[in-house]
Amino acid sequence: MWLLTNPIWVIVTRMQSHRKVSKEDNPNRLAKPAPEETVISVIDPLPYGTGHAIQELFDEAGFLGFWKGVFPTLIMVSNPAIQFMLYETMLKKLKKQRSLLGTPGNNGITAWEIFLLGALAKLGATGVTYPLNVVKARLQAKQVTTGDQKHQYKGTLDAILKMIRYEGFNGFYKGMSTKIVQSVLAAAVLLMIKEELVKGARLLLVKSSIHTVKSKPP
Repeated sequence: MWLLTNPIWVIVTRMQSHRKVSKEDNPNRLAKPAPEETVISVIDPLPYGTGHAIQELFDEAGFLGFWKGVFPTLIMVSNPAIQFMLYETMLKKLKKQRSLLGTPGNNGITAWEIFLLGALAKLGATGVTYPLNVVKARLQAKQVTTGDQKHQYKGTLDAILKMIRYEGFNGFYKGMSTKIVQSVLAAAVLLMIKEELVKGARLLLVKSSIHTVKSKPP
């Protein structure tokens, strides 16, 4: 599935990271523009759409360019697995601690506790896989063809080595605070709702079985 949808994410990343290049950004511009340039500069370029992103990507890297960053993407599939592994591990430990107290009903977990466990699990999974997300975005964004070689990446390993060399390990966690707000809260709410629905379904089954037993003739 990820192999099939990777071209879509490459195009989306291109469109999100696209910026309009002004004349001030062009190092080859003349100090005094010609009259023709003055007239043309007044006209804004056409909007950067999906077709432009596809054509630009194909011209830059050919057909294989639509699968840029596929290796980090495949590794990032492990994010949900890490999240649920951490969640289930913490949940079992919490239930075990509650059961050791010996008080009846004290091993039940509240919705707020489920929310916190879900948030911690997603935070741990995001901390492990987020650097790959940054590397994937760097590979899928438009490559800089002029100037230094800092932002020209030949592949996943080349991107990782250049980021370590020029930006340090902090470069792998750029924008992580925004990602945490978005994904951690969403995962915590989702797990909390899921556990509450499971509790409600079990309660309905118990009530239904009790009603069935009572309704049977002696």
